[in-house]
Amino acid sequence: MRFDDIALAVPRIMLPRPDIDLAKWSVIACDQHTSNPSYWEQVTEQVGDAPSSLRLIYPEVHLHSSDRQTRIEQIRADMQVCTSEGVLQEGDPGFVLVDRQTTHAASRRGLMVALDLEQYSYAQDATTLIRTTEGTVLERLPPRIEVRQGAPLETPHILVLIDDPQRTVIEPLAQLSLPPAYDTELMFGGGRVRGWHVQEQQHIAQVVEALRALAVDGLLYAMGDGNHSFATAKEVWEQIKADAGGLQAVADHPARHALVELVNLHDEGLTFEPIHRVVFNVGHDALLAAMTDYYRRQGSTVKIDHIDDRSLWQQTCDGLVEGEDHHIPWVAGGRNGTSYQGILTIHQPTHELEAVSLQEFLDGFGEEHGELQVDYIHGAQATQEVGSKAGNVGLVSQVIDKHALFPTIAKDGPLPRKSFSLGEAEEKRYYLECRRLAEDVLSR
Repeated sequence: MRFDDIALAVPRIMLPRPDIDLAKWSVIACDQHTSNPSYWEQVTEQVGDAPSSLRLIYPEVHLHSSDRQTRIEQIRADMQVCTSEGVLQEGDPGFVLVDRQTTHAASRRGLMVALDLEQYSYAQDATTLIRTTEGTVLERLPPRIEVRQGAPLETPHILVLIDDPQRTVIEPLAQLSLPPAYDTELMFGGGRVRGWHVQEQQHIAQVVEALRALAVDGLLYAMGDGNHSFATAKEVWEQIKADAGGLQAVADHPARHALVELVNLHDEGLTFEPIHRVVFNVGHDALLAAMTDYYRRQGSTVKIDHIDDRSLWQQTCDGLVEGEDHHIPWVAGGRNGTSYQGILTIHQPTHELEAVSLQEFLDGFGEEHGELQVDYIHGAQATQEVGSKAGNVGLVSQVIDKHALFPTIAKDGPLPRKSFSLGEAEEKRYYLECRRLAEDVLSR
């Protein structure tokens, strides 16, 4: 079933067969813990020889490994095993209602659906029903494209936001008596996730009509997490379409759609968290001087406070309030093992969001000084730990107001990359559901 006017398809979702341990099957999104290989070593040890989505994904901590091609070939082979040996079982067409519980939120509801890549664009001036919320870094797509091209399955960590203040799409489903799909604890602090099948025609129609009522200004879906994975699906789909000679030849191909979890922006369990930056192999004095020069050239004034005591620095950070000035707390590790910390304040900034001010500087600094090694980290504590290592600088970002997201995207287009995160690192989506890509499983 397809509903092209709202870019929606009803997928046939695949789930592990009942005897499989879902606590070992489900692992966190591949773009998490990219500076912490020990996390993924623990995941590998925890999974052991059990069936696991770990074998269907490419953890990006290994993105620059010399055996990348071998890893990708093994992923495809493991996907074939999952389908040929019945590890995954395909259900009837329908959605899955999701309820995620973590230490940070008692409940965050979502709905597994398939979205039409024909109605998505990551262009800055896009007017499509599905839009990106942050800048797309084209250089990050090729490795992901390698994994998806020719893959028989997809398993998503993509969260897509809808702006539904009256709670008409997802929340009414939670009041129904639906057949259970799964219930499992998630490894390493991920909490618990439960799912229910939504397969009755009247319930599907209820979702469709509620989404239609939201599609009033041309923007219905905004990417939350997994922007680059969704962009990857788009690029692979465009190639499939081109090879076939156009849309008409492959209009019902399953790769036209991507499996995602819809989340209501107004869900109390959904919080926006900042994404911090760590710059590697750079002296903090040189970096701060470059930041000062950059913002002054924009017409702003800059003040840098050096704070000797880490506890006092933390207290100062906790006391920062949102206002006209932009505050960028920083930590650094000296070559001699000494740690430094302070706060850079931009008076009269040229942008409204601190994330914009910071990312534009880093992009420009990288262009001037060659390839700049920057990692994007969830969690202020992890940023402090990595940023305080010798030769590193950690830059702490501030959170944005989630209710300003849709109006900002509709008016100004995407934010800079990594402007915000949906929740803390351990709240990221864990892989569980899958969907076929290798054959047509959608019908009108």
